[in-house]
Amino acid sequence: MYVKGAPCVVFVVLTFWCGFPVFSAGFATFRNVTPKVVQEKLIWIKGQEEVSLYRIPIISYTSQGSLIAASEARKYSGSDHGPKFLAVKRSTDKGYTWEPQQFVSDDGSIVKDGLNLGAILSDDEKGIMFIFYTMCAHYDHCDTSTTHVIRSYDDGVTWTNSFNVSEQIGTRMFAPGPGYGIQKKLPPHVGRLVVCGHTSKRGMVCVISDDHGETWKNGGYIKSIPFKQPTKAGDFNPNECQPVELPDGSIMINMRNQGHYHCSCRIITRSFDGAETFSFDNLYFDEALIDPACAASTLYHNGVLFFVNAMSTNKRENLTLQWSYNNGTTWSGKLNIFPGYSAYSAMTAFSNSLKYGDELYILYEKGQNSANSMDSLSFVRVALYG
Repeated sequence: MYVKGAPCVVFVVLTFWCGFPVFSAGFATFRNVTPKVVQEKLIWIKGQEEVSLYRIPIISYTSQGSLIAASEARKYSGSDHGPKFLAVKRSTDKGYTWEPQQFVSDDGSIVKDGLNLGAILSDDEKGIMFIFYTMCAHYDHCDTSTTHVIRSYDDGVTWTNSFNVSEQIGTRMFAPGPGYGIQKKLPPHVGRLVVCGHTSKRGMVCVISDDHGETWKNGGYIKSIPFKQPTKAGDFNPNECQPVELPDGSIMINMRNQGHYHCSCRIITRSFDGAETFSFDNLYFDEALIDPACAASTLYHNGVLFFVNAMSTNKRENLTLQWSYNNGTTWSGKLNIFPGYSAYSAMTAFSNSLKYGDELYILYEKGQNSANSMDSLSFVRVALYG
């Protein structure tokens, strides 16, 4: 394990596009970004529709140009345990307006350890949307943890009943995300679906599908230290995570550093075989990405790597967007989105083929009325070029 990425040689070509400098570095071409918040809107609020609290935001584009947002609708309390709905909202105009929420899954009223989000995934080749969640993630009054998936074949308008993926990947606790899964666009394994998360007392793990989600199998992992034992502060414990595909076809995983091992910052690793294996040789700590051990999001878009989190070493506050032109070797700028209480965040963008590639969309937990608790999920539109 190391702190800085290995030295590399980057060849840079400078041209101009509509008066702006455009750079080609290695595999990627990018235009300098000047991010600016152009809209913010609360789309879930504590107490809405008699739900005690909405938490764990996830968001994705669809191949048809819509946005799908999902959250845990915690019925009776804000606890991670207890019964919940899986709440979904859909926007067909880039988040300006949202359709009424749907409760697309319901774990009942007496369950002690209800559903936990989760990851959302767009299969762009088939036009299918997936949402993954876990039951019995904390083993509270239950003995077997299971992973479930629901699908939409009509751009998020309707959703199927859940399918128990544990029949294929096993019944160890697997908590996807929270965030989004990816479909590989570049070799190796073009078209592969990849969802990553963490497991109890084990570390980070990915599951993969090469048949558009019909079947799933276990992929690579990074073991916690100690392994299969309770962990504590100071231990190496990679936790909630987000994969992205880089322009060389590798997959980068940005992970929550649960035990603050080495630093209060993010753990980064890469796979070069489509998430089948991960090696400690490719693992490092990005000390520029300070983090209080909280779920965050990263996104590779238009040749730029973006990262958003509660930028603090020990508090969930100061939601900040950062960006890098060299795959995270250095970070070139930052934009503060909200200085107050802010926790879990998720991020997405449309591909350029949909002509919406000049914006990012962020969904995050916001403490609107309290200095130390979240009471809303807020949607933010960020213009990338000012």
